[in-house]
Amino acid sequence: MSDAAKLIAPTLDDLAALGEAELKRLRPALGRYIDGVPIQVAEFPDDEVLQEMGCETPFDLLGLYTGGSFLAEQRGETGTMPAMIFLYRRPLLDYWCESGESLRHVVRHVLIHEIGHHVGLSDDDMDRIEASVPD
Repeated sequence: MSDAAKLIAPTLDDLAALGEAELKRLRPALGRYIDGVPIQVAEFPDDEVLQEMGCETPFDLLGLYTGGSFLAEQRGETGTMPAMIFLYRRPLLDYWCESGESLRHVVRHVLIHEIGHHVGLSDDDMDRIEASVPD
């Protein structure tokens, strides 16, 4: 039996723990945007999300930031859903296997970009944040 055949894919709970650990590592750079924002891990995005995001397959979306934004809260807007970050296990695992990057790096990248796009950070800002957190 090869070493690869002995590997066990991370569970939903494993990915949630990894996501929480990466959020803690990102706190110095993104703290005000992520304070109190929970992570939810699902196998795939639901059909409504896939349609809303214009995805062709359930593997097209690795993560999603939903709900109210930091900027809306700062402006005192009400009536928005609580913020939450979704990580999608199967698309993440597929990307991880195809990319050759560490799973920690893939999850961190998704978190930075979901949070960054939601709060209006530029791609350069997100690249700087990603470069500032060592693997």
